Amino acid sequence: MSQTAAKQGLFQRLAETRREPLSFTLDGRELQALAGDTVMTAVLSQSAQLRLAEFSGEPRAGFCLMGACQDCWMQTETGERLRACTTFLVAGMRLCSQPGVPHDN
Repeated sequence: MSQTAAKQGLFQRLAETRREPLSFTLDGRELQALAGDTVMTAVLSQSAQLRLAEFSGEPRAGFCLMGACQDCWMQTETGERLRACTTFLVAGMRLCSQPGVPHDN
């Protein structure tokens, strides 16, 4: 993956750019998304990965994009697991790409 793609994120927004902005936190960093975004859309618009795989440590970005494959599981800072592709972002949501790793606030 190019450095530019990693900085901009995997997803590029092409439409629906005028929806209400929402703030959320990913690994202690405050980021912006739009109302109606799924967690996956919000994260991958800002990042090149959703999480690191539990066993290999390799970056993961989802697979099926419709809630069938179990590849997009993420956690909130409180430990709640959610499917990034089917969970809608809520303002103030605090997400972790590496569960169990403390983040500075």
